[in-house]
Amino acid sequence: MDLRQLAALTAVGEHRSFSAAARSLHTVQSNVSAHVAKLEAELGVTLVDRADCSFTEAGELVAARARRIEAELDALGSDLASNEQSVTGKVRVGMIGTTARWLIPLLLPLVAERYPGIHLTIIDATTTSLVPQLLQRRLDLAVIHLPNRSEDVSAEPLFEEHHVLIAPDGHPLAPLDEVDPVELARHPLLLPPPGTAFRDELDAAIKRFGVRLHPAAEVDGVRLLATLAFEGYGAAIVPASAAYRRAGSGWQRIPITGLSPRAVGLAVERRGLPTSAARIVYAVTLEVCHAHAEEFVSLVASGPAR
Repeated sequence: MDLRQLAALTAVGEHRSFSAAARSLHTVQSNVSAHVAKLEAELGVTLVDRADCSFTEAGELVAARARRIEAELDALGSDLASNEQSVTGKVRVGMIGTTARWLIPLLLPLVAERYPGIHLTIIDATTTSLVPQLLQRRLDLAVIHLPNRSEDVSAEPLFEEHHVLIAPDGHPLAPLDEVDPVELARHPLLLPPPGTAFRDELDAAIKRFGVRLHPAAEVDGVRLLATLAFEGYGAAIVPASAAYRRAGSGWQRIPITGLSPRAVGLAVERRGLPTSAARIVYAVTLEVCHAHAEEFVSLVASGPAR
């Protein structure tokens, strides 16, 4: 077993194609096929289903270990390249979209100014996607929706924000100055799907009022939910930052009473040893959030947008 074999396996899993994996590794398809075949022969199992290039059960197990090995080697190189005068290395940061839209424009220039040797890669995704990527070591840290339900992920709270309703003009809820869960339950709404942290938290909060929400549609992505509401496809419950400084008209932002704020946190894989660069980006992310989060998430204090 060697590192080329492991790299070939993880590349096939990422690209779901031997030819695409070869292009990503700057080699030819025959080399990738040979590396995977040798690894399978050594382990005595089939790792890749050749019909669709998906991992077998054994392949998933081996690939998870391979990603950890690759991540540790990257971390080793980053730490050795860093010294007391400079820190270098790549840091992969995942972030939920509602937070990314205001945090990334502040984070990127600050890291570039202070630590020009750090290269940031930003992944905009939902919490349900970001947590598995942390566990697979595809991300170094991630800003996610709390509560965190994985024992293998450690998350530090960053801020809280209220829920608001985005209602297009003409919607029955649009004329209201505020709305409570009982009234929300009387109308079909654009909602995230069950199993997502945001939806599960909403359902639990609404249940305490003896009612339940009725989805007009279910979309895994808070920014997309807000966009659909802005465009008039229905009313959506979103965190306050999803409606921050949105230009245009034809919709109303309505405070929701009776719901606890949504919590957002900064997460890392609990068992990993972050690189020097990742530790710095973690600290700078905390600094930016503590300095600026309130101005971006407190917009509902003054009431509805009219």
